[in-house]
Amino acid sequence: MNLKPISNHLILQPLEEEKTTKSGIVLPETAEKEKPIKGKVLAVGPGKTMENGLVKPMSVKVGDMVLFKKYGPDEIEIEGEKYLVGDEEDILAVIE
Repeated sequence: MNLKPISNHLILQPLEEEKTTKSGIVLPETAEKEKPIKGKVLAVGPGKTMENGLVKPMSVKVGDMVLFKKYGPDEIEIEGEKYLVGDEEDILAVIE
């Protein structure tokens, strides 16, 4: 599978949160899960075209670990794998 985003879109691989709390409590599979807010950037578009015709380059790159808006990116499923497609504006921070 090869996805190539356009404009300022990007493809994210969601990272699931720990299934054990800090105090050691194991959460069951049936517990309601929150949408992940961490992800790995798998692909980025060239950037947003500005009104003057210039392209503003993306501020994230493939391989970056990022925090994103909880309900910003759209979830898609390809060949049984879940991915997120969003805009650069959905990214809140890069995790270093």
